[in-house]
Amino acid sequence: MDRIGIMGGTFNPIHIGHLMMAEAAKEALSLDEVWFVPTGFSYMKGSRQASENMPLPEERLEMTRLAVRDNDRFRCADLEVRRQGATYTYETLEELRETYPEKTFFFLFGADCLYTIENWREPARIFDACELVAAVRQGASTDAMQEKIAQLKERFGARITLLPFRNLEISSTEIRSCVREGRSIRYMTPQPVISYIEEKGFYRKGKPLE
Repeated sequence: MDRIGIMGGTFNPIHIGHLMMAEAAKEALSLDEVWFVPTGFSYMKGSRQASENMPLPEERLEMTRLAVRDNDRFRCADLEVRRQGATYTYETLEELRETYPEKTFFFLFGADCLYTIENWREPARIFDACELVAAVRQGASTDAMQEKIAQLKERFGARITLLPFRNLEISSTEIRSCVREGRSIRYMTPQPVISYIEEKGFYRKGKPLE
């Protein structure tokens, strides 16, 4: 039975931190593949101002495809972008489990979400759908995390594993700020993604990058 990691997110844009976390999870958990699932219209993110030249869901999907295309163990899935209306994690995980009953799924996320996930839509259904993997920065104290995991296990029967992950100070927010300010984003995201951002003029308040 194939072991598949699921990494969701807005990926606005995807960056090397996402890719490195997926690779670390693949090795640590002996995953056969990692599937990246860009959100459609996330109910938690809200709308974006058109003046910020934010990419549409289909364009974030394309950036993600460009970022993972050179790794034969990474895939990009469009099920949330295709879904109409708000995007909910439990729906995605249940759809994957129903569509691929022969696969075992692991949902990958940052450890900070341990403290908010029970406030997501239908948390019990999230925990029932798959095992969760929380990436925690190396050197960080895990005592509070282990306590929270125990609480989630008692309340929901959650199956959660902590994944040690190297400290990497990079974010999509920083990349967008760099583009707005005309600063380099080289090495922060794969070159094909940079070229796509430049071509489309994303994150610029004025004209596309020349």
